[in-house]
Amino acid sequence: MMSDAKVHEIDRIFRKLEMEIRNSYDRLAFFKHNGVRILKTRRSHGKSKFVPANKIRQQLKINEEQFAGLISCDVSKQDYIRILTDKGLIANPKQESKPAS
Repeated sequence: MMSDAKVHEIDRIFRKLEMEIRNSYDRLAFFKHNGVRILKTRRSHGKSKFVPANKIRQQLKINEEQFAGLISCDVSKQDYIRILTDKGLIANPKQESKPAS
């Protein structure tokens, strides 16, 4: 089980997913798709080199394998969008265009 991730790994995920970053008491990151905010995550500005990976992973709505893939670059932004679409967090354009019966 994953316990901690390095701060630079989390920041790299934020950049890869082109998340909107805001620095307040914590570092907030917002994932948007087609202009719609899908989710947000946060990490501390603390002096530690590590952040609790499970919290970030849960906020990103992914499992440990997918999280590891984001860190190792095996999971792309498009893959991440597909994961969130499969979970129903992002509307599937194919379903939206179906005519009402």
